[in-house]
Amino acid sequence: MKKMSQDTVCVQAGWQPKNGEPRVLPICQSTTFKYSSSEEMGRLFDLEESGYFYSRLQNPTCDTVASKICELEGGVAAMLTSSGQAANYYAVFNICEAGDHVICSNSVYGGTFNLLGTTMKKQGIQCTFVDPDAPAEELEKAFQPNTKAVLAETLANPTLVVLDIEKFADLAHKHHVPLIIDNTFATPINCRPFEWGADIVTHSTTKYMDGHAVTLGGCIVDSGNFDWEANRDKFPGLTQPDESYHGIIYTQKFGKAAYITKATSQLMRDLGSMQSPINAFLLNLGLETLHLRVPRHCENAMKVAEFLQNHEKVAWVDYPGLKESKYYELAQKYLPNGTCGVISFGLKGGRQEAVTMMDHLQMIAIVTHVADARTCILHPASHTHRQMTDEQLREAGIAPDLMRLSVGIESADDIIEDLRQAIENI
Repeated sequence: MKKMSQDTVCVQAGWQPKNGEPRVLPICQSTTFKYSSSEEMGRLFDLEESGYFYSRLQNPTCDTVASKICELEGGVAAMLTSSGQAANYYAVFNICEAGDHVICSNSVYGGTFNLLGTTMKKQGIQCTFVDPDAPAEELEKAFQPNTKAVLAETLANPTLVVLDIEKFADLAHKHHVPLIIDNTFATPINCRPFEWGADIVTHSTTKYMDGHAVTLGGCIVDSGNFDWEANRDKFPGLTQPDESYHGIIYTQKFGKAAYITKATSQLMRDLGSMQSPINAFLLNLGLETLHLRVPRHCENAMKVAEFLQNHEKVAWVDYPGLKESKYYELAQKYLPNGTCGVISFGLKGGRQEAVTMMDHLQMIAIVTHVADARTCILHPASHTHRQMTDEQLREAGIAPDLMRLSVGIESADDIIEDLRQAIENI
């Protein structure tokens, strides 16, 4: 049949049962796998054959789900990780080592900011953070001879900056390095970064892909488009012999699958952070309805954003779907079918009013999470960034009154009514 639509891929891709096999993806809850001879097992350890021998590296359930996400993004190979943080770490560390340098948008999720700016710095990998809205000639100044990658988010968490993917892709490729895009908030339903020049995509599958707040996970997808061999001196880990695997050269042996093969056989082997089969099974259940849930999230979020924008006690609203947003035009270009279900807003009066309003919510839950079926809210100044002063919050790009509202798939009228009554209690 012809190429399947995204809707059908969500439901049908990945597990393809043969006669007499389970219709639903099986959970291969086993740490290890049996072989008849020592030679067969040895060939797996030498990467001479593909197969399963230990679930820290690969597992049939996990690989099946990874292949579905890979197809949704339009890539050539993918791997699951234990969390979105692990996915971003492996995506960068797979091509970087001590003495290297990366460039990252300064609007990325705080955990990613700390990963690159603090933890990986201790490993000898330096990071320059840049303003994603800066003109190309300004961004170009951040590149160094030892720059190995550029990292950004399609939609920033929680500031909802919409990335000009083509601008970043052109700059990265001009300097012979890949562009890594965290596509968590947009999902491949609303944006496929490979179509705009990105080379590698990551996800926190914990968010919309799972969609039910039940399972942590991450994913890395490779487009197969970046030519590592053409830049072999920059990426020795992929283009020179790996002595831990008898001198295998990944680009020569695995072609377009080189990047993911190295990440799986080397990084996952040595560092762990694998996704469990049961988590992959639960993730797949979420993926089967992703194409239904994402449009509903966006539809509800637009209605809620318009309500907040018109409320006299609301000071400001950030949502790229609003025509008043500074990112509206970029959103129309890269995410014409909708952005996401997340809204950032603040109340007149500031920080204390935010706390008062949240304490009066009845249906909307105060939780440290985002992007699942249930509407939830978080006030960074009171929660995740509680230790920071208002001045420090502003320096980090987070307004002291900012509330991150993750609009769920309940009735939009009920969500708005809960917000209305809570705001009236200020």
